[in-house]
Amino acid sequence: MAETVRHPEPRYGTRPTMKDVAARAGVGLKTVSRVVNSEPGVTPDTERRVQEAIDALGFRRNDSARVLRKGRTASIGLVLEDLADPFYGPLSRAVEEVARAHGALLINGSSAEDPEREQELVLALCARRVDGLIVIPAGDDHRYLEPEIRAGVATVFVDRPAGRIDADMVLSDSFGGAREGVAHLVAHGHRRIGFIGDRPRIHTATERLRGYHAAMADAGITVEEDWVSLGPTEPERVRTATETMLAGPEPVTALFAGNNRVTVTVVRVLAESERRTALVGFDDIELADLLGITVVSQDAAAVGRTAAEHLFRRLDGAGHAPARVELPTRLVARGSGELPPV
Repeated sequence: MAETVRHPEPRYGTRPTMKDVAARAGVGLKTVSRVVNSEPGVTPDTERRVQEAIDALGFRRNDSARVLRKGRTASIGLVLEDLADPFYGPLSRAVEEVARAHGALLINGSSAEDPEREQELVLALCARRVDGLIVIPAGDDHRYLEPEIRAGVATVFVDRPAGRIDADMVLSDSFGGAREGVAHLVAHGHRRIGFIGDRPRIHTATERLRGYHAAMADAGITVEEDWVSLGPTEPERVRTATETMLAGPEPVTALFAGNNRVTVTVVRVLAESERRTALVGFDDIELADLLGITVVSQDAAAVGRTAAEHLFRRLDGAGHAPARVELPTRLVARGSGELPPV
């Protein structure tokens, strides 16, 4: 009968150290250090024994300790609103690619649009000594970050400005994009245009509403109170707002959706309606090209890449005053925004 080879039970939560490797290989700690760090002064036979011990124990070099001695951890933090939001996928990927090009690890998390959770997550990342932070803010008071920034944590805010502190920021042109989208509906004959947006405390929501009002004013159109609805982007709220605007003897003939989540619900409601209603959404959504949905598209990847590149310039010593970078949006006409009023 073949003898069963018994392996030691794993000790979860613990990792083998260089001391363990040295004991197994029968050498000193300095010898193990030389092998691990590819330094000279070790005979081939000794190096082989140390490497066999490393492989047997599953030892890995503690890069955290090594980089801390240099004052940098080679890691950055990314705090998003919602990891499940399609807008943040390409943004996060772009940040990760820039970080990787700089030899840094990206750690990300979601604030769930909760200011307290945002602060908790940001400070937890700072406690883990990240070199820099990219933050999509949920709150409107970021003075809690001032000690961290003074201590050298480079910080860039994305999509929305920081609150009550001067800091670098990278934004999309929410005002200009919304203004262009609504003007597009006006150009196709619409004068009764509804706006359904996010919570009014969110910077992008207020900027897009401001763009809507600017386009309507440009066209000499007086906005009626029941043409505008701001609030949570949950489907129930958006559905109610959409159905209300489409009801009655004088319904809106076109809708401007303030973000991708709003657009998805509006598309569902319009698909169930017999009324032909024009639609322009802010942010692209999956299958929008196949569904023929006109959108104001912002380049999420460009936003993430620009923010990350700016962050690493700061880490490399750039000392200019806090900068505000605003990237342009692009109107993509696909059919829904070109429907004439009925």
